[in-house]
Formats: sequence, structure tokens, C-alpha cells
Amino acid sequence: MRRIAWIALLALLAAAPARLAATRALGASATKSTYRGWDSLALTNGLIEVQIVPQIGGRVIQFKLGDFEFLWVNPELAGKEPPPSGVGPEGEWLNYGGDKLWPAPQGWDNDQQWPGPPDAVLDGSPHTATVLPTGAGVGGVGLVSQKDSRSGIQFTRSVCIIDGAARVSFDSTMRNIDTKPRRWGIWQVTQLNAAAPAGAQGYNKEIRCWSPINPASIYPRGYCEMFGLVNNPSFSVDPATKMFSANYKRIVGKVGLDNSAGWVAVVDGAAGYVFVERFTHFPDKKYPDQASVEFWMNGVGQFVCGTKIVEAKDDPVETPYLVECEILSPFAELRPGESYSFRLDWFAAHIGGNYPVLACTPVGVTCEPFTARAADGKVRLAGRFGVFYAAQAALVALDGDGKDLETIDLKLPVSPLEALVLEKDEPLPAKAASVRLVLLDSAGKEIGELARVQVRK
Repeated sequence: MRRIAWIALLALLAAAPARLAATRALGASATKSTYRGWDSLALTNGLIEVQIVPQIGGRVIQFKLGDFEFLWVNPELAGKEPPPSGVGPEGEWLNYGGDKLWPAPQGWDNDQQWPGPPDAVLDGSPHTATVLPTGAGVGGVGLVSQKDSRSGIQFTRSVCIIDGAARVSFDSTMRNIDTKPRRWGIWQVTQLNAAAPAGAQGYNKEIRCWSPINPASIYPRGYCEMFGLVNNPSFSVDPATKMFSANYKRIVGKVGLDNSAGWVAVVDGAAGYVFVERFTHFPDKKYPDQASVEFWMNGVGQFVCGTKIVEAKDDPVETPYLVECEILSPFAELRPGESYSFRLDWFAAHIGGNYPVLACTPVGVTCEPFTARAADGKVRLAGRFGVFYAAQAALVALDGDGKDLETIDLKLPVSPLEALVLEKDEPLPAKAASVRLVLLDSAGKEIGELARVQVRK
């Protein structure tokens, strides 16, 4: 069914007129816009804004929560249209910034590896775009790349938002347009701004990337260094929490992780925001680079690219302040005409400062441990969270068998725009052995669980 739906979407986008229509649906909307001098399509819902520029390789060029912009945009190329060649005058990569799709694995040895960037077609040429027909409370844009004869594929993706959530959903498809079988993974590369806050110089020392370590990782340390220094001090693993972190130190380097948890997070501690990507991991399938997640630290130093040693200089124009959060799909073996699709979601929240990400669910992140201590018929709640939905927080008490006893309305509205800091006492059923912290919609229906903990007495 998924493949049939995507074939239908591809046909819809390929037949779409060149003009970009606009549609609105109960708050979530997709409209014609402009961003940094480019003609764009904007997805908005009152919480977030997504700016898409079809002309520059179908990029999502910016993602905002409130007024905060997460993505890096190249100021040297802002507002500029791609040349007909798709590359610079010397054949160089035109790195506009933002988010884009590439085929994986990267490499320079044979035609089963992608030798970009640069890539004149998939990365550097305009995409066809249309506003997607959606239901109430949903806004969406569809993008179709040009056909690339070298890789033998064509990319299609939809970008959608919904009312009341700091969430962006991506459904990405690659189709084999060649006359022979092709084997690629879908590689979504997101460039996040790592410059110092406005009014300061240099790089942001409070950028940190987080990823759970796979308990059955093929790597002795849970990750592998792909580019740059061995034992790069930017990368570490907490032995107690089994959490990998990459602290931006302006040292060039890249790591790959066989992340099985299906989420990663990047915290801008200076601004107090977190960017999250959630995806499905397939443990029985092979991945490009043997990694489902990769982090690139753009910085100073040397790294090997193919047969060349590249020297990254301490020049903010040549080596801008950015980190890349990269999610890879498994390999797909595609016969001519076949397609493969991969889904991931972005989320964002304000967490109120420079905090670690200890855990992540589909509705939010935990930054300080959730605790519940019972005394005198009440439970004292504590913890710090970032939430992805405008909702109501509630507590669900469970008995010793894990069965729900009672839902306790905390009378606490929450929003992605504000950190959720719990420091309060609530009545507790006598038989309560554990509690779940959940988010409820306006009708009182549970959206999802934020955290749970045993009750300490």
C-alpha cells in the first residue's frame, strides 16, 4: 500500500502545473512566500515555520520554532539562483545550507558510491514543487527532483505539518529510473547553525549533539570516527547513561553510529532550544557506512576525502560554523521502475538552558530526571522537559501490575515554546506504584507519554 501511495504521489507531482498554488487548513497552512531573497513555500501553524526553496535543490532552507531559527543558511549564497550547470564556476559545490536529500553511501571508487557533493542534478538543480491536498489541520508541500542518470534515481518527498505541534513529517522516496538494478540508501542531511549568538563572535560553544548508544553496537565504543582525528575530543560516551555526545569545539570530524533507538537531538544551550529527529531503525537490514546516524562537525583541521587530504582553515567563510545531523535509511535494492520510501520526523522544543537530553519519546524530551516521591497521600513531582505539542499535562497512576488506577489532571497547559519544569505536589491513590506523565489534547485524549517512574515512598 505504501508503494502504491507513493507512485500515486509521484504521478501527482509530475503532472502538477508550474505555478505554486496555496491552501489553508485550520491553522496549518502552505503558502507562497519569500525567504532571504528566494521565492519559497512556507509551512506555518502558529508554532513553527518551515521555509522550502524548490530552486536550490529542493531544500528545506529554514525551520523555526517561534522566532528561533535552527538551520544554517550560507550568507554568501542567500537569495542566489542556481546556475544552469548546478555547480559553481570551477565545478565546486554550492552549499546553500538547510536540509536536503542525497543518495548513500558517499564514495569515489565506483558507480555504486555517490561522489558528491557537488552533485549538479540531485543537489544543485531545481525541483518541481506543489502544495499537497491535505485534510483539516494539515499543510504539506511535495518536491520532485530531476532524474539523475549517474545514480539512476529520482527523489520525491513530502513535507507536512499539523496544527498544535512543533513537528515536521518527511516522507522521502527514491525511484530507480535506470535500466539496471540500483542499490542506495536515502540520506537526509540537515545543517544546523553553530555560530555564536547574535552580538558575539566565533562559534557557539554550547552546541551539543546527543544519541543513545546501540546496546548491541558493532563498534567497541558505540561509534566510529569516519573523518578527522582519531580520538577527537569533540566526541564522548557517558559510561553510566550510555549516551553519545558531540560537543562542537570547532574541530573538523565526523562520526557514524548504528543508532537503534530511533532518535537523536541537538541542543543549542545558549538559546535553550532542542532539535530532534525521530525515525525507524531496521536491525535486520544493512545500512550505508554501517550507520543509521552520522554527525559532522564543521571545523578546523585535516581530513581525508577520497585520495585527497583536505585542510579546513579557520576562516568562517570557507569553514562556516555549522554541524550536520544526518539520518540514513537502510539500503534498498531497486529493480528498474521500483521505489523505496523512508519516513522521519523533526521536532523542536524550548528547554530553558543548556541541558542534556536524557530520553526522548514521540511527545517530548527529558532533560532532568522525572521523579515522584510519595508522602502523606500526595506525590511530589520533579523534572525538566521539552514538549512537542501544545497540550495539557496529566499524571496517570498505575498499580503494581502496571494497570491504570487514575488520571490526575495537573491543570498545567504546556507548549513547545516553554520548558516544562515540574515542582509540585499532587494527590496520589494509595495503591499507586508508578506514575506516567502524559500529554492530553483539548478533548482529554492522550497524545502520548512523556515519561514514567516508580513512586518512591
